Amino acid sequence: MRPRVAWMTGNDDSILEFLGENDVALAPRGLEINLQREGISISKRTIQRRVKKLHEKGLIEKVHENAGYYAITDKGRQYLEGELDASELEDDGDNDGK
Repeated sequence: MRPRVAWMTGNDDSILEFLGENDVALAPRGLEINLQREGISISKRTIQRRVKKLHEKGLIEKVHENAGYYAITDKGRQYLEGELDASELEDDGDNDGK
């Protein structure tokens, strides 16, 4: 079972699952387009906010600094597999990313 913490949303799961299942690196716009093709409607603005938070927490990494491409990390894969403890994902009290 995946750990749930207050700062996470269902959109985070959708983003992580897509990146993990497809083993790709995408910019927020590419994520938006591909998620829509899967029947998941998340705005580019929301994706940008969530990607920032997921990156801060180490669940995804920026693979191209200038273009803003992101890929899932080992920690992100551990989250998807339910191998992380919730304490490893807890927020530091900053809710700016939500």
